[in-house]
Amino acid sequence: MTNDIFRYCPDRPLPPYSYVPGLSPHPTSDPRGHSFGLNHPTAQPLDQASFATNKNYLYAIDLFNHGFYWEAHEEWESLWHAAGRSGPTADFLKCLIKLAAAGVKLREGRAPGVKQHSRRSAELITLAAASSVKQRIFGICPDEIHKFALKTADDSDRLVESGQPNASRSLQFTLHLENQSH
Repeated sequence: MTNDIFRYCPDRPLPPYSYVPGLSPHPTSDPRGHSFGLNHPTAQPLDQASFATNKNYLYAIDLFNHGFYWEAHEEWESLWHAAGRSGPTADFLKCLIKLAAAGVKLREGRAPGVKQHSRRSAELITLAAASSVKQRIFGICPDEIHKFALKTADDSDRLVESGQPNASRSLQFTLHLENQSH
């Protein structure tokens, strides 16, 4: 991903590398990891009224948009736990977690994982959207995620190419928040 992508949480720096299992040190358990020994701030619960100021949510979007899929997954997972791991908000967050997991699998060269996580992401965004009366959920268009996730699942074999790990592979999708200046 390029550095000219809009940042929603510019006060939190992006990590020096995107973790890909088998290609780089594990961020938290390896002493060489980019987040080794760092305390992760407790996530504030995500809600429709204040999502645009939720630092964990905004930072996770930045991470995803810049190709830090494992790191985005971890950030969204902290919000998923804060949401109680069930219900419409949790389904929405789990959708994003699964989409980020598809990005990790893409870089690992694992087409079945890309397909599985992308399909599950599409299922979860459908569940989350069904419980919402708004066209956007936490500032994001669920239809865009749904279409992208299904296309990624369908194209997983082509996207993975040789099946070899490749840290430069990226999902060709950017999350955009409504009413945020770009």
